[in-house]
Amino acid sequence: MELLFQSRSCYGCHRLTILGFVLMAILPAVAHASERDEWRNRMMPITPRGYLCHFTARPIAIDGKLDETAWNTAPWTDEFQDIQGALKAWPRFRTRAKLLWDKNYLYVAAELEEPHVWATLTKHDDVIFQDPDFEVFIDPDGDTHKYYEFEINALNTGWDLWLDKPYQDQGKAHNEWEIPGLKTAVEIRGTLNNPADVDTGWTVELAFPWKVLAQHARHRGHPHEGEQWRIGFSRVEWQITTHHNRYQKVPNTPEDNWVWSPQGVIDMHRPEMWGQLQFTRKSAASSSTVSPIRAKSARDAALEIYYAQRDFRKAHERWATNLDELGWNSTRLPPGVEPPTIKTTRDGYTCVVGFKNGRRQHFWRIRQDRRLTLD
Repeated sequence: MELLFQSRSCYGCHRLTILGFVLMAILPAVAHASERDEWRNRMMPITPRGYLCHFTARPIAIDGKLDETAWNTAPWTDEFQDIQGALKAWPRFRTRAKLLWDKNYLYVAAELEEPHVWATLTKHDDVIFQDPDFEVFIDPDGDTHKYYEFEINALNTGWDLWLDKPYQDQGKAHNEWEIPGLKTAVEIRGTLNNPADVDTGWTVELAFPWKVLAQHARHRGHPHEGEQWRIGFSRVEWQITTHHNRYQKVPNTPEDNWVWSPQGVIDMHRPEMWGQLQFTRKSAASSSTVSPIRAKSARDAALEIYYAQRDFRKAHERWATNLDELGWNSTRLPPGVEPPTIKTTRDGYTCVVGFKNGRRQHFWRIRQDRRLTLD
């Protein structure tokens, strides 16, 4: 038995079955003092990445080859890193992605370096992450609710689902959901499931129709100029051996999770950490950049209240009604950001953090179920 891949890290990843559906939930191997500390120390310091998605006037042929002129001018994302961020070891193999859009589709391409390309699952809506896979998470309106997930392996087998909210907030995965009009293709740069040779990797090409994605967007149709969505990309990789000239997973070893925009924790279902996808019709040669998160410090304060409230509820079996109960220190807020306020609601609470943008007052709002909005 030949060991092909050496262990990169020691964390564990676990998948849960809930209400008869196989749901994806990745849990830390080490317990932390509190969710609030986890937010402060591991998530809040990360600035989600941004990608400027350019318009293409000519439709893309979905064949997995990425050889159109439009793809050649579209920039690659930064290389994927460990889901927990730069403090963890760099991935063994390079992964990167790029995007385009036209009036009908959002196009996603990915390049996965892999010396031994393998896959086993052939049934649509199988639990694809049991194979090495590429995953896309899309939150069209950016409020952390009603978001999409799509996974694909090297056999071009896909799994599509949408969630009403994250699992941590008792969200439900709608595995029965489908994407009419979805186009997918994979190209293997080498030979699939053949331990006798060394491969280069595989590429993925996807076309998501706006008529489906827009169901939970701010409006129907394709995005407007400058509109921002939230998007996450993940790659699941397994350590493997060969036995009787076939690939097998190394027993008792966890999966690797490599992502474009780090989550800080081993859980892709933290939509507040996904990257910003900004749409433009300007040429790739323009000097346009992705607009930063508006008043991130105010948004961070709202999210800290959310995580602090989760800790408080575990300890007291109720939500806190004021900042004193949460031990909040407003002196840490920068100028222009107001102290959070908490209003009790029938379902739980709403936290509001105000800030000034020029002469106008704006507010980040978050609820007990993580729904995060800006007005």
